[in-house]
Amino acid sequence: MADLKKFIDEIEKLTVLEINDLVKMLEEKFGVSAAAQLAVAGAAAAGPAEVKEEKSEFNIHLKEIGPNKIAVIKVVKELTGLGLGEAKALVDGAPNIVKEKVAAEEAKSWEEKLKEAGAVIELK
Repeated sequence: MADLKKFIDEIEKLTVLEINDLVKMLEEKFGVSAAAQLAVAGAAAAGPAEVKEEKSEFNIHLKEIGPNKIAVIKVVKELTGLGLGEAKALVDGAPNIVKEKVAAEEAKSWEEKLKEAGAVIELK
């Protein structure tokens, strides 16, 4: 335990940029994401007395186009109201955020339509 305290003391001496580099190196070395761990740590720090609120808004993240690019472009165009060229550019840029801050129910609907078109979608 004393060694961990010494390690933390050494980390405190680093600049923000050095800490950022350290985190990236640790993520690469061990194949983990600090963001996921921070979310878990934050929830643990909040304690069991707090009830976690269900997320009400999502970002719709197009991870992969899938085998039917044209169908995905059509759905993106329909859902976003973008022109054909803009929708194509958005799909061609995958992975990409299709829409930000979408209500939960609407996000689920978008997710279904995009998956039906063959896209790989993630709600964040």
